[in-house]
Parts: sequence; C-alpha cells; structure tokens
Amino acid sequence: MAAGSIGTAVAVTSPPSPRPKPAVTTPAAPTAEVSAGGVRAWQQFRIRGTAPGVPAGTRVTLQQRVGARPWVNLPASMHTDAHSTYTMRVVLGMKGHNKLRLVDSRMRVVSPLIDVWVR
Repeated sequence: MAAGSIGTAVAVTSPPSPRPKPAVTTPAAPTAEVSAGGVRAWQQFRIRGTAPGVPAGTRVTLQQRVGARPWVNLPASMHTDAHSTYTMRVVLGMKGHNKLRLVDSRMRVVSPLIDVWVR
C-alpha cells in the first residue's frame, strides 16, 4: 500500500484591479504675464496672456484698481487673436500699487489679477 497525503488544490486569485478613470479635461486657466512688476510713471510695459474661454476676435479691455476704489476701464483694449491670446502695451501714470485685469466685452474677467508698482 502506498502511503501519501491527499490534498486539495486551491487557486488563489488577486482581486481585480480598478479600471482607470477616463481623463477629465479641465479648461486651461487664463494667464497674464507682465514684462515688469515695477515701472516708473509713464514708462511703457507689456501684458501678455491667454484667455482660453474667450472666442478668437473678442475685444478685451484693461481695467485698473488703485486702493479700495472700484474697477475703472482704461483707454486700452484689443482683440484676441486666433489662439485667444493677447499682447497689450500699457502706460500708467498713477503712482503706487496698481491692480490690473482684463475683461471681455460682456464684462467677464478674462485674466488673473496683475500687480504693478508705479514709482
């Protein structure tokens, strides 16, 4: 008689790996870049950026805020190009901390806040 052990074979499986979630595309955030953070009064500088949520050819206007005063439209505006980008030459004469932003023709904010010190 042959002596042996009788065993039970058990298959071990790992739990199924979770399926990867599809990538969610979030709209790109608007950008604004100033060529100089501090300028002399009446010195020219540039503001460049992209406004992804704005259709090409949309008019954007520069607004200024000094201190606690309300936002004021400046006589500086332009149209976005085919890639919804803008480049604007700016000259400021009001000394101190100037907060700037760009808005579209429907007064929706297009750019993030831009800080410029005029001395």
